[in-house]
Formats: sequence, C-alpha cells, structure tokens
Amino acid sequence: MNTYLDCIPCFARQALEAARFVTDDPAIHESVMRGILREAAQMDFSQSPPAIGQKLHRTLRDLTRVDDPYREIKDHCNQAALEMLPDLSARIRDSADPLFTALRVAIAGNVIDLGVNGHIRGSDVKNAMANILNEPFHGNIEDFRDTVRSARKILYLADNAGEIVFDRLLIEQLPLDRVTLAVRGTPVLNDATRVDAEAAGLHDLVEVINNGSDAPGTILTDCSRDFRRRFSMADLVIAKGQGNFETLSDTNADIFFLFKAKCPVIANHVGLPVGTHVAIRGRHAHPCPGDGKPRESTETMAGSAGKDL
Repeated sequence: MNTYLDCIPCFARQALEAARFVTDDPAIHESVMRGILREAAQMDFSQSPPAIGQKLHRTLRDLTRVDDPYREIKDHCNQAALEMLPDLSARIRDSADPLFTALRVAIAGNVIDLGVNGHIRGSDVKNAMANILNEPFHGNIEDFRDTVRSARKILYLADNAGEIVFDRLLIEQLPLDRVTLAVRGTPVLNDATRVDAEAAGLHDLVEVINNGSDAPGTILTDCSRDFRRRFSMADLVIAKGQGNFETLSDTNADIFFLFKAKCPVIANHVGLPVGTHVAIRGRHAHPCPGDGKPRESTETMAGSAGKDL
C-alpha cells in the first residue's frame, strides 16, 4: 500500500506527541518538528506509510536521545489490559462461539494505537471491549476457522502494546503447538516488543520471536533472515493492525488481516466505514465465500458456527 498525502499530518502529529511524552522543553519540540518536516519533504510516496514512519521515528529517537519514547505509556496500556483479562476470559469461555468472540476481542484491542490516537484513555478501551459484538464486522469467520484448523504452522504478527494482551485471548483459542508469535525487533511508536509479549504472559504459551526491524509494520526486506524464513514457512499468517496490513497487503502469502479501520485512509482503501472490525484474507489467498459486504455480527450469528475449531 502506498502512502497518501493525508498521512503527512498524521506523521507530524505523532512526532510532536512523542516529543512531548519525553520532555517539556519547547526547544526540543521545535527541533523535533523541524527535523521531521525536513524528512517529510523527501518522502517517497510509493513506499508504505510504515516505511516512511520508520525513517521519521528514527529521526525522532535521534533528536530526543530516547530509545523508546512510548515505554511508560506502553507499560500503562499493558497493565490496564491485564486488569480486564479475567472478565474477558470469562466472557469468551461462556460465549456460544469462543473463537469468534476472542477474534472480536483481539480486533477491538486494536483501538490501542498511538499512531492514530495519541490520547487514548482507559475508558476508550473499556468502551471498546463492552461493545465488541455491537461494532460492524466484515469478514468470514468460517473461512478463518477452517484455515486455522488446516494450518500446520501459524505465524501471529502482533501490533501494539496493551493490544497484545487481548491477542493472548485469541491465541489461546488456536492450536498452541502450531503458533509462533512475532513482535517488533526494536521499539517504534507503541508497537509491541518482547517486553510486552512477556508482560502479557505469551512467552509461557507459545514461542516468541522478533522480526529484527524497527518499522511500525512488517517490511519483509527490512526483517531478519530468521524472521523471513519463519514467514515463508508459515501456512497461515495472522497479521494484527493497520501497519501490518499497509506493509503486507500485496504480499504473496496466505494472510488473515485483523484490524479496526480507525482512519479514513485505511477505511477508504478497503472500502469499509471507519470503525469497522475487519478480518479479511489477503488477495493472494483463495477468496472468501460471500458477497463481501459489511455485516453486523451478533452473539447469535457467532453461535451458529459452533464452539469447536
């Protein structure tokens, strides 16, 4: 996916918010913004937004001399999500279709995206979880279920801190002995790294690897050789978040993209309303059955699928 002109204000906002996370010094804020805008003037719009974001956030870290500007807020998001985990686990366990409910929880967790909203509050996340089955949903749960059942090696690409706690609930519904979880190689934005996977307890459930990259997405050419090998060997890739969609939507692999369409650029790109919970299969896999139109999903609809994978 190429970068749109509409992405430029978002990049600038991200940089200023991150600078303000680490210092109150207006001189540093100004220095960061000038540096970011110089970088923006050289943007190659044929690249994906995460490819450009990677360069901008490297500049940001150099100017602020802080390796992980979002660390404090990532820890806060993890803790807030962990506090919600018992109630959500019970809701999934008691639902008519645990896999579908866990899928919706994982997608709802994608609201924790500081690249889109740098001022998200705990109340926003709680509201998202309270309404997981009331949000518009576009996808085919039966195709997802069948693909998971037949896959021998599943590579799950995490997105953000906090969100990764909710990913755990979906991963617990998958065949754990066939799942590998991948996080970012080094900090960028509020994307999840190994620290966040361990905070979520995922290292006790599945193998956790990092992709060797600091891009807020998955740019295969920038990832480590080991990650690229794991990616090529996977029968199924489950890619969380808009950044992974932006970088992998044209990739020749069997990928299910799970995200909430949070910004107009992505929503327009996939042809769905802003706010839609999306679970779509990549264009290089066989197409999902159905008419492709957004559907309102309810617990009753989910229940018709049965409880087992």
